[in-house]
Amino acid sequence: MELKRVVVTGLGAITPLGNTLSETWEGLVNGKSGAGPITQFDASKFKTQFACEVKNFDPLQIMDRKEARKCDKYTLLALTSAQEAVADSALDIEKENLDRIGVIFAAGIGGIKTFEEEVMGYDPERGPRFNPFFIPKMISDIAAGQISMKYGFRGPNFATVSACASSTNAISDAFNYIRLGKADVIVTGGAEAAITIAGVGGFNAMNALSTRNDAPDKASRPFSASRDGFVMGEGAACLVVEELEHALARGAKIYGEIVGTGMSADAHHLTASHPEGLGAKLVMRNALEDAGMKPEEIGYINVHGTSTPVGDISEVKAIKDVFGDHAYNLNISSTKSMTGHLLGAAGALEAIACILAVQNGTIPPTINHEEGDDDSEIDYKLNFTFNKAQKKEINAALSNTFGFGGHNASVIVKKFVK
Repeated sequence: MELKRVVVTGLGAITPLGNTLSETWEGLVNGKSGAGPITQFDASKFKTQFACEVKNFDPLQIMDRKEARKCDKYTLLALTSAQEAVADSALDIEKENLDRIGVIFAAGIGGIKTFEEEVMGYDPERGPRFNPFFIPKMISDIAAGQISMKYGFRGPNFATVSACASSTNAISDAFNYIRLGKADVIVTGGAEAAITIAGVGGFNAMNALSTRNDAPDKASRPFSASRDGFVMGEGAACLVVEELEHALARGAKIYGEIVGTGMSADAHHLTASHPEGLGAKLVMRNALEDAGMKPEEIGYINVHGTSTPVGDISEVKAIKDVFGDHAYNLNISSTKSMTGHLLGAAGALEAIACILAVQNGTIPPTINHEEGDDDSEIDYKLNFTFNKAQKKEINAALSNTFGFGGHNASVIVKKFVK
């Protein structure tokens, strides 16, 4: 069976850097930090009092108040990014075979705010009085369902849940469904809205978050010796992926081509990556093999790079092992230094950053590295694209995402050549 080619024809995003794709990309190339004090609840008694929040979000721009009340914030963010991506793709919904258009949309946690509010509001004396929309607002698949219902897409429809690797797994599934001929178009990506009492409190209890409360905008500092944990982010990112001939037949603009994905497991620890990066090595090799590419063909890696003491080191070890001498020719950057960690939405946003880097010849930076703030276990001969975007023509880029539980996923995108 001849596999079909898969291209990207629509993009959308709502992130801590902006409420549209263009605002987000502008923030990325300009090295803007999305971090600031938490405004969604009183965090004054928490170890971490800041996060990368979406600003000035108004769900009434995409639906009426009655419908918005039936959705958790993560679903509202998902619908916002999907609306932008579908519009950007210029799909003519009335002319398409909707049986051949699917939605595969991820969340690592899902409707935690809804769960938190309903459970914290339970009064044993009064007895159970739960909102009838409690369960359908909370569950992690509902964003995919809501997107499909909005547009009438009747193709493959489900969610992927693999912690921080979730939306890269969603992209991988969408890629495979299309190249196997099971769909013509799939709307894919991820959303997360976990900046809540339980979300921040839970990650604080694990000592996973930065506590740099005096300088939130400097807190996410991947590959710096003074890094002390990740910064929580929220948002959504969406890609419309399409079978090449279908895209060409309707005259669609094409951002780039997805050419390979990889998956692996660390099989090591509940939350920590393997110290030697064994799973990270395997997932990148799997992606390269799937794409039929040599390491030397990759020009840029958007790393998982969460700004954790162990994770950053293990990923660098893996890159050096997989790419050998070519590792020193690569641009490497962690856009989480600007957006924070969007958890289940991170992979989709970072895949978009790779697509735009290839298309525009611009590598977004890793911000917040200061002179002398070097970790003795990190090889600074590698080009981490510190603090300033770099112009560089590249043909292909790889995005890494690694999740709690040892879930690893990578995706490779290339410049489209007919």
